[in-house]
Amino acid sequence: MKARYYRPEGLSEGAPLVVVLHGCKQDAPEYDHRAGWSQLADQAGFALLYPEQHHGNNPNMCFNWFRPRDARRDSGEALSIRQMIEAMVETHGLDRGRVFVTGLSAGGAMANVMLATYPEVFAGGAIIAGLAYGRATTVPEAFDCMRGQGTASDEELWALLREASAHPGPWPRVAIWQGTADHTVAPSNADDIAAQWRSVHHLGEAPTLSEVSGGRARRVWCDAAGEAVIELNTVAAMGHGTPLGDDLGAPGPFMLDVGISSTREIARFWGLEAAGEAEAPLAPEPTATSKPAVAALPKAVSNGSLKASAKPTPKSDPEPKPGQRRPAGLPSPATARTSGAKRQKASPGTVKPTESAPSGVRGIIEDALRAAGLMR
Repeated sequence: MKARYYRPEGLSEGAPLVVVLHGCKQDAPEYDHRAGWSQLADQAGFALLYPEQHHGNNPNMCFNWFRPRDARRDSGEALSIRQMIEAMVETHGLDRGRVFVTGLSAGGAMANVMLATYPEVFAGGAIIAGLAYGRATTVPEAFDCMRGQGTASDEELWALLREASAHPGPWPRVAIWQGTADHTVAPSNADDIAAQWRSVHHLGEAPTLSEVSGGRARRVWCDAAGEAVIELNTVAAMGHGTPLGDDLGAPGPFMLDVGISSTREIARFWGLEAAGEAEAPLAPEPTATSKPAVAALPKAVSNGSLKASAKPTPKSDPEPKPGQRRPAGLPSPATARTSGAKRQKASPGTVKPTESAPSGVRGIIEDALRAAGLMR
C-alpha cells in the first residue's frame, strides 16, 4: 500500500489526525476530491492520512477487510495502516488522543477492522456503507454478508469484536452511515455494526435519541455521562456511496449528492467542527524547529481534477526528489509505497524521527518507516 497525506499550511503540532480509506475502484486523490476532506481540514484544522490500496493486493483496489491475515492486529493491511499512523503522528507531532478513521464500502469495512483491532489508537470512527467486524473470512462469505444473507446475534457480534484485541476500554465513538436503497451493501449491515459497538459500550438496543430531518433518520446512543458514543444515520432512497452536500466535495461514482455532507457531519460528531460554525483560524506557520512535512495529498483544482504524486524515488537514492506532476489521479506506476501527491505550497520530504527521540521510540518509528517503504 501507499500512504498519501495532507497537512494544512500553518497547522500546528498537537492537531488531530483523520485517516480516510477509499472504496473499491477508487484511489486516495479521487476520494479526497469528491468527499471534501481536505477542504474541511483547511477549515477546521486537522491533518489527513490516506492509505491507498495497490492493484497487486486487490485488482479492484478494495481493502481486504474479509481476509483474516489482513484483518488481524499486527498483521497484513491492518498493521501497515497502523504503522502509517505512527509515522504520521511522530513526524508531525499530532495528537495521539485525537486520531480518527473513516471509509466507504470496503474502506468502511476496513475502518471497522482498524477500530476493532486497534481500539486504543482511535478516539472515533465513521463507517459508510460498511460491514461489521469479523463477519466474513472468505470472498463468498464477504458477498453473502454484503447482501445481508446470514444473521449473527448481538452476542456473536460482541464476541467477534472482543476477540480482536485485549483492550479493556475506553472504546472509540462510532458513526454509521447507510443508504436505504443500497443494493451493494444491504442496510441490515448498518444495524449489525451498531449492535457490535453497543455491546462494548454496554448500551441497550433502544437509542437515547431518534430524529428524522429531511431524508435523514438519525439514532443516537449516549453513555452514562450523556456523551453520544454511537450514531446510526440512514439516508432515504440513497444507493451505495458517500452522502454529499453542503457545498463540500464533488459528486461522482459512489459519491452521491443527497444534500447532506457526511464528511462535515462526521467531523462534527467527532468534535472536530462545531455545528453551525467554523473552527478558529489555524495556527501561524510552524517555526524551523517544527517537524518536517512530507509530500502532501493533492488539493482539488478549479477544474475538479487532481494533481498526482511526484516521480518515485529510485530505491538506490534514500532521499525523494520532486519530479514532474502527472495527470489527475494517475500516480507513477512504480511509486514508492508512501509517496504522496503534491498539493500547492506543500513541500516533499521523508518521514524521519527527530534526533532527540529516545532509542525505543526511534526503533518503533524506523520499523514503521521500513514497512511503509520510507526507509531502507
